[in-house]
Amino acid sequence: MSEPVAGARGLFVMPPPRLTNRYFLVRAGESEFESMGVINTNPVAKTSVDSGLSERGKKQSLRAAFDLKEMGACDNSCWIWPAITQRAYQTAEIIASLNGVTRSYIVPEYSFLDARGLGAYEGKNLESVSQIYASDGISPNIKPPPIDDGTPNESVADVFVRVTQLMSILETQYSGDTVVIVSPDSDNLSILQAGLIGLDLRRHRDLSFAPGEVRFVDTNDIPPYKQPASAVYKCLKPPNCN
Repeated sequence: MSEPVAGARGLFVMPPPRLTNRYFLVRAGESEFESMGVINTNPVAKTSVDSGLSERGKKQSLRAAFDLKEMGACDNSCWIWPAITQRAYQTAEIIASLNGVTRSYIVPEYSFLDARGLGAYEGKNLESVSQIYASDGISPNIKPPPIDDGTPNESVADVFVRVTQLMSILETQYSGDTVVIVSPDSDNLSILQAGLIGLDLRRHRDLSFAPGEVRFVDTNDIPPYKQPASAVYKCLKPPNCN
């Protein structure tokens, strides 16, 4: 019996009808920018020293590595997919070292896991993100104000498209594997998790991740797949389909 179209590998929908892999979501430890209380989401600075882990961030990443070890994430090997943002990749290296994962199993992600671009909030105090989340709670389509320095201004819906594309790649590329996703920020992960469990995207903030936090994607939290009406309805005498 053939799979439903929406269940075919590579055609990833949220919430998914199934997952072929085990997933762990990890937020990277605190960056130097974050330790200074400064918003930095311009992709130009992804690999700068100040985008790397702060001293506290290194401890948070080490805690994440121990958490993954205690959860048995990489007991039978795992793939680690970090953003190339400095703090995310450094976190991935710490995780790999503590869990006996070789460097060849670290797969850097170049765009789908970029920190959410916050537009005109770039360079402002971290506390000002509360204004962005207030807008998120109204509509997932509201973007932060734009800026002309190259920093994207992404809505929740924009990030949702990115993380859905990432999951489509992972579900197509691997089968029966464990994948540890390491994001430089919380929004990528909270929006991804909201999509997986079918939570209203306006409420993604309810699932926010602290620096260094680890979560297992429990398939029991994913609601049963419901076929769209177009897939269930059959027209027996086209074009008379009333």
